[in-house]
Amino acid sequence: MLNRIIKYFLENKLVTVLVLTGFVAWGIITAPFGWQVGVLPSDPVPVDAIPDIGENQQIVFTQWQGRSPQDIEDQISYPLTTYLLGIPGVKSIRSSSIFGFSSIYIIFSEDVEFYWSRSRILEKLSSLPSGLLPDGVQPSLGPDATALGQVYWYTIEGRDKNGNPTGGWDLHEIRTVQDFYVKYGLNATEGVSEVASIGGFVQEYQIDVNPDALKAYDIPLHRVMQAVQKSNKDVGAKTIEINQAEYLVRGLGYVKKVEDIEKAVVAVQDNVPVRIKDIGVVSLGPATRRGLLDKDGAEVVGGVVVARYGANPLQVINNVKKKIKEIAPGLPQKILADGRESQLTIVPFYDRSELIYETLGTLEEAISLQVLITILVVIVMVYNLRASFLISSILPIAVLMVFIAMRYFGVDANIVALSGIAIAIGTMVDLGVILSENIIKHIDEAPRGQKLIDTIYNGASE
Repeated sequence: MLNRIIKYFLENKLVTVLVLTGFVAWGIITAPFGWQVGVLPSDPVPVDAIPDIGENQQIVFTQWQGRSPQDIEDQISYPLTTYLLGIPGVKSIRSSSIFGFSSIYIIFSEDVEFYWSRSRILEKLSSLPSGLLPDGVQPSLGPDATALGQVYWYTIEGRDKNGNPTGGWDLHEIRTVQDFYVKYGLNATEGVSEVASIGGFVQEYQIDVNPDALKAYDIPLHRVMQAVQKSNKDVGAKTIEINQAEYLVRGLGYVKKVEDIEKAVVAVQDNVPVRIKDIGVVSLGPATRRGLLDKDGAEVVGGVVVARYGANPLQVINNVKKKIKEIAPGLPQKILADGRESQLTIVPFYDRSELIYETLGTLEEAISLQVLITILVVIVMVYNLRASFLISSILPIAVLMVFIAMRYFGVDANIVALSGIAIAIGTMVDLGVILSENIIKHIDEAPRGQKLIDTIYNGASE
């Protein structure tokens, strides 16, 4: 069969040239080096600096505020771990319990498809038996990303028109901008799985209750909690019709400022309402946090962009940079006390694209030089121009065909994969040199009559 295929391409040179040209163009389209050649489209191999050799795992997070690690382990991590063991394809499960938080790492076999495993976990979590977990506790599945998904870190800092740091911004102000503007914008970027906020203070309403006042009014603490909950809701009251026009009737009760909570009624004694402000102090303050983000010794606010599983990390980073340029004009600005104008600016903190470009540049240069040196060595060793051209042309074509296979078999272009291509070039050349030298030697040592027949046959075929 192989002989018939070779004979077919030898006898049909036009087909051979067309097929070869098609493979070369296809290889250029899928090459990871970002070549832009005329009208050819670009569908490159996913590019990363280092290979992702992590396990096929999913993470289930569960919060239970204010509970000790032992309570988290006994009432969340252990029962949830034993329940998730029944998922098909699970190899092992590991869990970690910290203050108010549980993390369960589910390790699947390598042949299990990534998103299939996520659907099975969600199926299990949606059918949890009643009483398995404490009331109000809801586990959630982590982002669809791997351990190497953190491709871009940034901070949000006040800068002047010249790009110099200005300060003058409170950490809770920047964190609010991050959570309600920057994060939403970057989450909509193609290929992004999650944008996690780091640093600063999450602003919240805080009520400092006076125990003596509660005792004086004989009000338990849970009544205060119920009063706050009930004061923060809208209610509907159907509709009314006036002059053949229908109007919606509703009560507006959402909390919008501190005074709204202060006026909430906790109890009524002797026809006198007891309000929140009578038994405590309401203020805006920072939520409890377990960490911070430090940059050059100063506390800052930032975020982490996580690339989705299977996405091209380099393309994701480029998409994030474009989105940052789009949302940058909408970031707030203020005039500082010294008269300077300060604009919040997104500043890169960690950008993996620099490492990716350096890796690709180094390997592209290494492969190019290796191909060139190999061609020169083949010409010197074989000492036959036609055979040298035939052997040398195999190298770039074979490399381009490898890029095609990598693109459609899900192999990322990283330092290990491209180094393997560079090493394989020597093996391909060895085989070509051996076969070509053998053919040339047999032709040179053939009897004169056989050479004449070969010459006539070749001339007739041409």
